[in-house]
Amino acid sequence: MAEAPGPAGRLASSGRPVRVLVIAPSLDILGGQAIQAARLMAHLSQDPSLHIEFLPINPRLPGALRTLQRIKYVRTLVTSLLYGATLLARAPHFDVLHIFSASYFSFLLAPTPAIWAAKLFGKKTILNYRSGEAEDHLRRWRRTALPVMRRVDVIAVPSGYLVDVFRSFGLAARPIFNTVDTSRFRFRPRHPLRPVFLSNRNLEPLYNVACVVRAFALIQAGCPEARLTVAGDGSQRNGLENLASELRLRNASFIGRVAPERMPGLYDSADIYLNSPNIDNMPASILEAFACGLPVVSTNAGGIPYIVTDGKTGLLVDPGDHQAMARCALRLLEDEGFASQVAAQAQNECLRYGWAAVKQQWLKLYEELACAS
Repeated sequence: MAEAPGPAGRLASSGRPVRVLVIAPSLDILGGQAIQAARLMAHLSQDPSLHIEFLPINPRLPGALRTLQRIKYVRTLVTSLLYGATLLARAPHFDVLHIFSASYFSFLLAPTPAIWAAKLFGKKTILNYRSGEAEDHLRRWRRTALPVMRRVDVIAVPSGYLVDVFRSFGLAARPIFNTVDTSRFRFRPRHPLRPVFLSNRNLEPLYNVACVVRAFALIQAGCPEARLTVAGDGSQRNGLENLASELRLRNASFIGRVAPERMPGLYDSADIYLNSPNIDNMPASILEAFACGLPVVSTNAGGIPYIVTDGKTGLLVDPGDHQAMARCALRLLEDEGFASQVAAQAQNECLRYGWAAVKQQWLKLYEELACAS
């Protein structure tokens, strides 16, 4: 028999905390999922109504065996075996499995085993799907991904955009936004607004950082003292550095991967944020830019228009349109009053994504599932 609801996050009849296992990438894989999972753990672990633990989808092998994880293909095999064994050992001891999810093969390798393990042990599941490639994933993997997703108890997504995508495939999803820790990111009015630009995305094809580089070439033609910092790493880095050389860019720095604790200082050092993905969901980097007072110029890919209102909290252009991105950036530099207004309205938008705004949503969801088990 299901236990009656009690205080948020606590099973009333036993008085014990709800036991939640968060399954996600660790910060060894520096990306949006890992950062959001770490942020969720940091906040929820302080709540006495929960007992929350973490299971990484990318566990480290012990001791000398760790060298196996440096070998391509072998790395995937041994990491998957360790992950699966750990999952089977730990899943029985929790009420709810909170499973972070990306798309394509990542969905097959990490969330799918967790979902089946939960079903094996009669545990409740949250599929916390976070990929901006959801529409393509579900269309291409309709016969495999959709049946697995129908086995979960709740699909939780960080944006209204993904709610709409899942609805188009006959799946209900509950929106619970990503959070931005405004206590870590200092809002600084930019007076004067300097031509100091920041891009902070993984250097992979879907994020099309080449569009930012090409836009910056046009910006620099009109504003020779302009500077650009490109943070992040990935398969496109060499190509992007070569592109910057071909375009004869000055003051363009590729600084590689930046640890989360260094990001507030990086935002503080810049004045305008540029973001040019072809595919996206709800990039936390935009929320962080909002919190720091950087006006945002972004493509309108995927879920970005759900969090950026064009002309109000940022400026939006079509994917791949580096000329429009450059024009928007120059508009901000030429009209500082408009830029200040955009930054102030974006800061107000951050209130929707603070921890206080989403905490009760997670606690309520955990309780609902635990009491129904």
